[in-house]
Amino acid sequence: MRVAIAGAGAVGRSIAGELLENGHEVLLVDKNPSSISVERVPQAEWLLADACEITSLDEAALQRCHVVIAATGDDKVNLVVSLLAKTEYGVPRVVARVNNPKNEWLFNESWGVDVAVSTPRLMSALVEEAVSVGDLVRLMRFSQGDANLVELTLPGDAELVGTRVGDVVWPEDTALVTIIREGRVLVPSKDDTLEGGDELLFVAAQDREGQLEDLLSAEAEQPQD
Repeated sequence: MRVAIAGAGAVGRSIAGELLENGHEVLLVDKNPSSISVERVPQAEWLLADACEITSLDEAALQRCHVVIAATGDDKVNLVVSLLAKTEYGVPRVVARVNNPKNEWLFNESWGVDVAVSTPRLMSALVEEAVSVGDLVRLMRFSQGDANLVELTLPGDAELVGTRVGDVVWPEDTALVTIIREGRVLVPSKDDTLEGGDELLFVAAQDREGQLEDLLSAEAEQPQD
């Protein structure tokens, strides 16, 4: 897979290193000569150019890229790069870094963004995920289809504890993708039984999140004395 990264700062270089280790082809683009540090990521291609200019993106052969990552420290630049990548070059997947949470609402399909990654939001979500039981935590937003990656730790007294996955009537437009149990990652099947303390990861439409939280947090009825 060929990936172009706009922004060769610490974030862009770190992403490039991870992708190269996974066997992908990476091009780093930056207009700042001081950011062109070939020795730091020698396996990558490097291009000294302004990623907001069509001539630069032509030189980068963006039409051959499967993914473009807008990873600069400037939200305006990331939006322009995303829009050009999607509309001018038809890049299948565009991922954009959100630096200021106040700008997050702009990072959607109207600007060519498929996935927006907000570091402050992600960090706060990870804190919530670590301490919250029974509360739905939004980990990531996917622009396409208005879907989110959400997590909930199933309380021990939840009504669904002991229920087979296949017997649960999940809300529409939701999918249980992973169960994390005692440090193990389980791909759920219809015969798996939900247990208290399970971390459940879903891809869910935003307007279904409330229904999903209500379903998972409902307490089991206590037997009457």
